[in-house]
Amino acid sequence: MNAMHPVKPRRTKIIATLGPATDDKTVLQALLKAGVDLVRLNFSHGTQEQQLTRIQQVREISQQMDKEIGILADLQGPKIRIARFKTGSAELKNNADFCLDPELPDDAGDDHTVGVAYKALPDDVKPNDILLLDDGLIELRVNHIMGRKIHCRVQSGGILLNNKGINRQGGGLTAPALTDKDRADLKFAVQHGVDYIAVSFPRNADDIKLARDLIHAAKGSSGIIAKIERTEAVANIDEIIHVSDAVMVARGDLAIEIGYAELPAVQKDIIHKARTFNKAVITATQMLESMIHHVVPTRAEVSDVANAIIDGTDAVMFSAETASGQYPVKVIETAHAICVGAEKQSVTQVSRHRVECSFTRVDEAIAMATMYTANHFDIRAIIALTESGSTPLWMSRIRSGIPIFGLSRHETTRRKMTLYRGVYPISFDATQFPRTHLNKEAIISLKKRGLLQAEDSIIITKGDSVGIHGRTNSMKILRVADLS
Repeated sequence: MNAMHPVKPRRTKIIATLGPATDDKTVLQALLKAGVDLVRLNFSHGTQEQQLTRIQQVREISQQMDKEIGILADLQGPKIRIARFKTGSAELKNNADFCLDPELPDDAGDDHTVGVAYKALPDDVKPNDILLLDDGLIELRVNHIMGRKIHCRVQSGGILLNNKGINRQGGGLTAPALTDKDRADLKFAVQHGVDYIAVSFPRNADDIKLARDLIHAAKGSSGIIAKIERTEAVANIDEIIHVSDAVMVARGDLAIEIGYAELPAVQKDIIHKARTFNKAVITATQMLESMIHHVVPTRAEVSDVANAIIDGTDAVMFSAETASGQYPVKVIETAHAICVGAEKQSVTQVSRHRVECSFTRVDEAIAMATMYTANHFDIRAIIALTESGSTPLWMSRIRSGIPIFGLSRHETTRRKMTLYRGVYPISFDATQFPRTHLNKEAIISLKKRGLLQAEDSIIITKGDSVGIHGRTNSMKILRVADLS
């Protein structure tokens, strides 16, 4: 975007997880002002009442700021974890025997055995399987299974704390993606108008379709984000992307299941496929992990965030860095600076996406034609009058440095567009103006916000039938001075 314009240049979206560190209203306000586009509610922690308070605070502050902020409810998913120890922890020594026992009382663990929250684990494992605990820090090899007890040998030991997660190397655990808790949290989130619901540990498209059915049953319209964190999800990635609204590269559990060395290539492939299939994509987990306790990131973290941006991710997401870290606002300021720096690279503004493809929808063809024209002509901004947000989404799949203003009368549409790279949602009701005045009124609306200048050339897309979904059928090149 031209530097003379006052719009922030960042196109990549920033997602901040809310938690104890952001529950102070002044901190939350500072966080949103620092550049957050969406907030994440982590339903693995806290109560529904706490999450409701956060929803209400975000809506209140965003209204005061006159800025659309999306809300993402992240479901906990199946609880594949150990239970608890009598003393809160145990020391597992290399080559020692250790037993995982689903029938052991939850608080009875010691240095030799511990309970398991996931009661079906003995049915999912076999001798010589590798079980990884606590994000892979503890490694167990299964020796044999006797009754419901899984007898293991410690391959890589250490201090094991209560309630740590369990992964099977290579995947294969059969736990369903949506638990009873998830169903209750999904219904709660829908009732309170969250914009996206993230499904944890989906295995295939059916898990996403079930979540969609539950959202519809709750009379909601929240978008679905599939968190890719199982080996099976990687194998079924195409079908999962097709039935989701967005995908998240959830690198914590994913790296444990597929192996750390495989993660970078898989991350790049998922980002590429999501964009190819015209879906949004989020990159998450440990992006600025050191900033939980430090005011500056490591150089490796800076490169990590920047590379995801250069690869084309729509959003970067932060978890403990903002939810419980010491410097949540500084994290967002740092993320913003990294995004802006990465977006200066020419590769982020040049695209051959779908150059040789055919289109089946008129509105999709208009979106692609708009971006081709904008990238090859002196266009300063694109204005998309939209009902559903589909046209701005398609536009945002094309790499470009040109801002896309998604003008919509629907609050739900505007909030969903907060996830799309390079799209800036604006409240505008096209049905309130005669068709002959629409272009002028849209331009006036943006000029009042200081987003356009008289000498700018812009493109406007809209439909002949105003206010009807899927009817975008025209693009027009205009000069701001001629209509304002």
